[in-house]
This record gives sequence, structure tokens and C-alpha cells, in this order.
Amino acid sequence: MMHNVRRVLTTASPCARSRLGGVYASSAPSLGAALQAELSSPHPRASLDRTWLHRRANGCSHGHGLVLSTTANPALTYSLHSRVRSVYSKPPVGGLHPSGAESGSTNHTQATPGATSQPTPPEPQSPSVPQRVTMRRLMAKYRASTPISVVTAYDYPSAQIAERAGVDVVLVGDSVGMVVLGYDSTTAVTMDEMVHHAKAARRGAGNAFMVVDLPFGSYTDVNGAMANGVRLLKEAGADAIKLEGGRRVLPQVRALVNAGMAVMGHVGLTPQTHAALGGYLIQGKTAATAIQILEDARALQDAGCFSVVLEMVPGDVAALITQQLSIPTIGIGAGVGTSGQVQVMHDLLGLYDKFHPKFAGRYAAVGAITESALSAYVNDVVHRRFPGGEHSFAIPPQELSAFRENLGLGSSDAGGCSVRDCESIDSDGASSDADRSGSSFSPLPVPVSST
Repeated sequence: MMHNVRRVLTTASPCARSRLGGVYASSAPSLGAALQAELSSPHPRASLDRTWLHRRANGCSHGHGLVLSTTANPALTYSLHSRVRSVYSKPPVGGLHPSGAESGSTNHTQATPGATSQPTPPEPQSPSVPQRVTMRRLMAKYRASTPISVVTAYDYPSAQIAERAGVDVVLVGDSVGMVVLGYDSTTAVTMDEMVHHAKAARRGAGNAFMVVDLPFGSYTDVNGAMANGVRLLKEAGADAIKLEGGRRVLPQVRALVNAGMAVMGHVGLTPQTHAALGGYLIQGKTAATAIQILEDARALQDAGCFSVVLEMVPGDVAALITQQLSIPTIGIGAGVGTSGQVQVMHDLLGLYDKFHPKFAGRYAAVGAITESALSAYVNDVVHRRFPGGEHSFAIPPQELSAFRENLGLGSSDAGGCSVRDCESIDSDGASSDADRSGSSFSPLPVPVSST
């Protein structure tokens, strides 16, 4: 009676927290219970048909839902939305295959009732290609108490570097207004600016999990939050959106989550409303204010947020709040007791000149290095040491003579190059034996692509 039965099931939380329990099955109670137990397990059971899974995953276009099928073979098979299908096609680093085997294993068997077990061949992976970071992977790190790394990026090159460095989450924050656009605060940032920068970051970080801020004024009501949240997902390719505020933004959060969007909350210091808070001040320094932050975080969790940022909160308070929640907390100026950390890239690299927050790390002085490099360039230009032969293109002497005669200058032996020299110029037109004496220019080695 259960042959050829198909059910389309969706997770209880549209923000796709990777908590696969709580799935509703509108089928026979016995099948519903089996599906419930199966999906509540952190690892799919070994009877799943991986070949069918891969074939269906490539064509699956359902939202955050699950497509389950039962046939004459009682083994359950399923596929996930494309955003999480890579978790099943590629084992997470240091984690488990969906089959339950260690990711380091090179051979996995899938037992099917009534059939001989056949080894599944290992799936080829290029070590130079980062794995897709999905909600499932983030939640797996959270459950394993492995800190989650988050960094801001606002364009193609910075997002690309962040992804290559192994950052879990790229945050296109409204801090772009201050560190890139030169505004005095984040309140001036517009939706169009957020979409513009998020699109560039997405092109640079195709595999990182990308969260994008809703800027100030873009979610004052439910309708605005919905329209602008959809823009960030459809136009910018965001995986999730972030908004500031606690209980006052619950209607917006619920509407976004119910529409199928993943939402990250933000409590403690909320920079968009810093003026109303009296400035960029530490929050939660008293028991009463710490309780308020906890209640805000709990409310966001209950409304469906998959994570919450804690900004400028005493470390002990942030650690206790983290212990009270069942979703990851991402700290910035909140100590090491949170589930992860977020930093502004320009602070980490020394690229922002106006001020350096106490909570910001400094891992390089890229600004000073860049300034020195550009000063050397200016010096070479002024003294005509740049461009040199390796950056220039030559013309055969007979052609140069013809050009000079056309200008009425007469032929000249100066300039040009001999036939032998012209033949030695490479396909890009660059000479290989140019004189660079006296120049401060020092070319860096060009990395060779592995592909």
C-alpha cells in the first residue's frame, strides 16, 4: 500500500536551522513516525540510496524542503535543496559522511534491505576548491562546540580572500558605509548600496555562507522588511539576512522566517541606533540590562533566528547568554565564550584610519604596506623608471621609420628595435631583457593556477 507514495515535507523552521526533527508527514502514522525518527537523526541511515540522492539533488528546486519517496524498496531516499545538497555529496572537513562514516574514509558502503551491499566509489575532490558552507555545516560546528569564524567583506577581492582563508561566514555588513564609503556612521547606508556590494562579494565568495545586513530604515515595518529581505536573496545572492534589535523587531523576524528566509539577529550594542543608546557604549554592564539582552536573544531565537550577534557585551555575560540559548551566538567585543567571532576586515588588516575599536584585532598593517608600495610607484613614475621594458611594447624599426616619415620627421635610427630584438618579444609584447637599473620596482612572483 505504500508503493509509489511521494510526500513533500518541509522543515518546521523555514529559516532552515538544519534541525531536521519536527518534520510533518501527512501519511500513515507508521510511515510518519519512521520519517520523524529518521530526520531527527543527525546522520542519515545507511539504507539511503546515494545514487538516487545525487540524481535528485541535481534537479531539486524546492525551497528549504525535503523530497522523500518510498517505493517497493522500503529504503527511504531523499534529496535536499541545492543549497544543502553539497553536504551530502561532499563530506564536511573533519566530520561525518551522511552515511555515518568518517570523512577521511575512502570507501563507504550503503546497505539496502534485500540487496548485496556495494561499495560507493570515493568522490573526486579538488583540494584547491573550497567546500560549500551551508547551514547544516554551520550547525554541525555549533553542535561540536567548534567556533564559527565570520569576517566582513564588501567586494569581489576581499570576499575571495576571505573564502580562500577558510572563513565560515562572509558578512556584508552595513559597516561598509564607514570603512569603504567614508560615512560617519552606518545609518546613511542605503539598500541599493547594500545590494551593490553584496553582489560583488557573492561573485568573489561563491562557496562561503553569506549574510547581508538590512540597513537602517529598511525594516521599520513588516512590509519593508519583506521587500528588502527578498531583494538581498534574489538580487545579491545572500544565504541569510541580518537585522538589529530584540523584541521590537519580532514581527519582522517572524514574517521573514515564515517566508523562508534565514535570519540572524543582533543585540547588545546596535550601531544603527547608537544615538538612541547614548553612543557606542558597552551594553549589559548591570544585572538588569544583562537580563534584557538575554530576553531579547531568547525572543529572537523563539521567532526563528538561526543565530544572534552579541556586540560589546561583557565576556562573562555573553558566555552565560550563550549557555542559555540553543542557537549559535557570534560575538564582537563579547569575549571568547560565544559560539563564534565576527570582525571587520578593515580593522583586522589596518585599513581604517579614523579609529581602532578596543575589541578589534590587528593581524597586519596592510594600509601602511600599500602606502609604501604606492609611494615607490610614484617615485618611479616621476623619475621615468616605470614603465620599463617588461611593461612596454616595441615596433619594428622599418615601421617606426615609415611612421616618422608620415609625420614629416624623417627616418631615424633612434627608438624601435632590431628585427632580432622584435622577434624576441613575447606574445604579450613584453621584452625579457629590459634595463631596470635604479628602479625601486620589484615585481612579485605570479602564482600559477593549478587548473
